[in-house]
Amino acid sequence: MPKVKTHSRAKKTFKVTGTGKITYRKPTRGHLLTKKSSKRKRSLRVTGQVHQTNLDFVKRLLNLK
Repeated sequence: MPKVKTHSRAKKTFKVTGTGKITYRKPTRGHLLTKKSSKRKRSLRVTGQVHQTNLDFVKRLLNLK
C-alpha cells in the first residue's frame, strides 16, 4: 500500500501547537495595508484557531487522524 501524502497547501498553512490545537495566519495581511485601519491590522496580527466544525477536515488534510 502506498504512503498517504499530506496536502501540500495545508502543511504550509496550518501549524499544530503543543496542546494539539491547530492555528493559522489570518488572511489579508500581506499587502495593501495603507487602506486598512489600525484596528483591523491589529486584530489580524493574532493567529487564528481552526474552528471545531472544521477541525476533522483539517486533520484529515494533515494526516493527523
